Amino acid sequence: MSNTYLSDTYVEETRFGFWFLRSHTWQHHVLRVAINDLRGLFSEAPPANPVLLDVGCGQGKSFQYLQQVFAPARLIGLDADPHSLKLSGEEAQRRGLEVELIGSDCASLEVPSQSVDILFCHQTFHHLVQQDRALAEFYRVLKPGGYLLFAESTEAYIDTWVIRWLFRHPMHVQKSAAQYLEMIRDQGFEFTPRNVSYPYLWWSRAKDFGLLERLRLKNPPPVGQREETLVNLVARKPLGGLAE
Repeated sequence: MSNTYLSDTYVEETRFGFWFLRSHTWQHHVLRVAINDLRGLFSEAPPANPVLLDVGCGQGKSFQYLQQVFAPARLIGLDADPHSLKLSGEEAQRRGLEVELIGSDCASLEVPSQSVDILFCHQTFHHLVQQDRALAEFYRVLKPGGYLLFAESTEAYIDTWVIRWLFRHPMHVQKSAAQYLEMIRDQGFEFTPRNVSYPYLWWSRAKDFGLLERLRLKNPPPVGQREETLVNLVARKPLGGLAE
């Protein structure tokens, strides 16, 4: 793994975490499920032939699903880890996809203002130390009327012994689902409850990974009566919203 990153605040992943991000479980049960869920959260049809930016693209395992679901005219992958970008390039080539790759810190995106139709941020934000700056950058690079696709694990999941043991995260910036939504709204993005989901997936239940529910020994608690472990959101930059 590389020890040279394009961000001064980059938190290096563990060896297990780096391996997991190329696993079938990550691709099939995490990425694929999240992208399909996000597609269902749009209030209207997504932009046709969009410029789609995947921030924190990692090893590029999202590319095939983003291509299938959104059919972008341009697909851009961005990451602060040069080694991950190299693997992303290999993944795009293996899938026969044209993907532009950019090495950049999310808090200072090397992307022109108002140039992106859809910005995909999947399980990246909880890795970022400068979250306010990154969110302002997301807003800047989106076109007026452009969409932020935000899929994130919450503090309730990140701050468990299993996750702290296997992965590495900046713990002082972790947030609840409600805090993430408030932060995104405060940045100027617009969304309604129709555009938000709270997946309660087996892998996000660090205590028992949903085993008791799969064995039908108990029912999952409903929304509002549980501490959310995941939040998915489709938020829109207002049509009159200018870059900041």
